[in-house]
Amino acid sequence: MTRTFREKPTGPAPATSPDLAAADRKPWWTGARGEWFVVAQLVLIGLVFFGPRTVAGQPAWPFPFPHACSLVGGVLMVAGLIRLGRGLTPLPYPKDGAALVQTGPFALVRHPMYSGGLVLGLGWALYVQGWLTLGYVVVLFVFLDVKSRREERWLAERFPTYAAYQQRVRKLIPFVY
Repeated sequence: MTRTFREKPTGPAPATSPDLAAADRKPWWTGARGEWFVVAQLVLIGLVFFGPRTVAGQPAWPFPFPHACSLVGGVLMVAGLIRLGRGLTPLPYPKDGAALVQTGPFALVRHPMYSGGLVLGLGWALYVQGWLTLGYVVVLFVFLDVKSRREERWLAERFPTYAAYQQRVRKLIPFVY
């Protein structure tokens, strides 16, 4: 039996800091809760799956199991979505009343949905043998790393034990980074 640990936010949410309180008062288009991160992320995901695939004259590079890569990424992403439950939000800004989840896929990596999406995108790049698609996945990785830094500052403000969680669990690549 696995023990689930969900830390409740301390203090009245979202007024735990001036930054968090100000984010709740501003309209969405100001990006105070990370709305523009979501827009940019959707554009990059669209580029991975629908953008130009390769440069003419580049050699093909067959990979024996691209579907397995995509399957692993999809499972990790869906497991993260399910595990967050009511705390799920498209924004990097933590949802009011959300709990800090540190079990399930979140015990493996701090951002399983980002990691799963990256592995899924890598599987797609391998399947279509697209050099440009592979490049888009790398750009998406860099973008999600930057986005997760901002998200983690908000999480650290909201949850006092987040710093210990960061020390224990890697950000995007299990056991590596």
